[in-house]
Amino acid sequence: MNIIIVGGGTIGFALAKKLTYEKHDITLIENSPERYNFLIQQLDASVVLGSGTSPSVLEEAGIRNADMMVAITNVDEVNLLASIAAKKYGVQKTVARVKNREFLSTQSPINAQAFKIDLLIHPESIVAQGTIKLLKQSAASDIIEFAHGRIILIGIHLDKTSPILKIPLKHLAAQYDDFPFRIVAIQRKEFTKIPRGDDILMPNDRIFVVMSREDTPRFIEITGKHNTPLDRIMILGGGQTGFLIAKALEKEHNVKIVESNIDKSHALAEKLKRALIVKGDGRDINLLALEGIIEMDAFLAMTGDDETNIISCLLAKHLQVPRIICLINKPDYSPIIPTIGIDAFISKQALLVTGILKFIRRGNVISVASIPGVEAEAIELVANKNSRILKKPLAKLNFPPNAIIGAVMRGEQVFIPTGNLQLQEGDKAVLFCLPGAIRKVESLFK
Repeated sequence: MNIIIVGGGTIGFALAKKLTYEKHDITLIENSPERYNFLIQQLDASVVLGSGTSPSVLEEAGIRNADMMVAITNVDEVNLLASIAAKKYGVQKTVARVKNREFLSTQSPINAQAFKIDLLIHPESIVAQGTIKLLKQSAASDIIEFAHGRIILIGIHLDKTSPILKIPLKHLAAQYDDFPFRIVAIQRKEFTKIPRGDDILMPNDRIFVVMSREDTPRFIEITGKHNTPLDRIMILGGGQTGFLIAKALEKEHNVKIVESNIDKSHALAEKLKRALIVKGDGRDINLLALEGIIEMDAFLAMTGDDETNIISCLLAKHLQVPRIICLINKPDYSPIIPTIGIDAFISKQALLVTGILKFIRRGNVISVASIPGVEAEAIELVANKNSRILKKPLAKLNFPPNAIIGAVMRGEQVFIPTGNLQLQEGDKAVLFCLPGAIRKVESLFK
């Protein structure tokens, strides 16, 4: 597929890198000369210097032969104009990133339908939704839903007291043979591995487990952890993300927002009905102490500055706040967050790339999710009547070693597959794949 990406920031770069790896023809448009030089050195893709709103630049990028455009600069007007121009050139599919939530409203005369844009992505809404899901599963570092929420992929950090350590996974499965779950990946330091039966779990491993939604509480119990009720929640940062989280939580929780900007503080006080707004610096331990951080059940750092988020989360950890979630805007920080003891983090880049990949891969692919800090993807695919995956039992297929099927949904039934299982037409399978295995797995379902 010929894809043009407008905007070579961290999100555009990550998306281009992933798509070139999957053998798509990518052309990236970037208007900053300094960033342009970085991109041509780092990417195996065409890079054009200029604005995505310029017809001559678009033509240089090959707009007449493009199948899709993804406009993800930091400027709404550039993304919208580039997408409109792409449609005029006959590009079939367009995706645009927007910061202004008014563009998402079907009541507004200026929205995706009016512009004929196929997908509008609002990063702050996506981050807010992901944070709230993590908050509800307080023992998890990651949580992703598949099959309309019936299948759950959960990430959990194992501490040295976990009862499932140093047991071969095949023995662990036999020990809980009445309880269907599958450990589909182990992250140990910076390495991610698709496990086999002889592998064992070690302290500080981050494991990813697939199971039915109703089995999640029991598995959390097996790991030695537990979900804690969270009533008192402090949010650092009153931007769009912090506001959306507070608005969703304030009816049922005691919410307090710490915001350093006086104008934003006043605006939040007008928009929110129950949440308490505090004007101050979230890196100030004395301020946090005065505002009762020690009594909080959860601390969410949601500012646009990663350093502020990380420092404030470490302060919250030092003060023994039970649940801490950190927003990361720069992907470079993702690998270090688990190592410094922060419970869970949300990566804006990973969530946006996931949303765009899901749109690009429509067809047999129902859903796709990238996990921050992990070079792997969770994919939900459906087996159609001509899919090669239907021809033999799983054990007899040439299945790539760096991929694993975690769960299958057949009708309304969710089960963990064995090697003897032969998939049927209409089955939905949730898989975990390292990058080199993705194309081969998808080909089995085509």
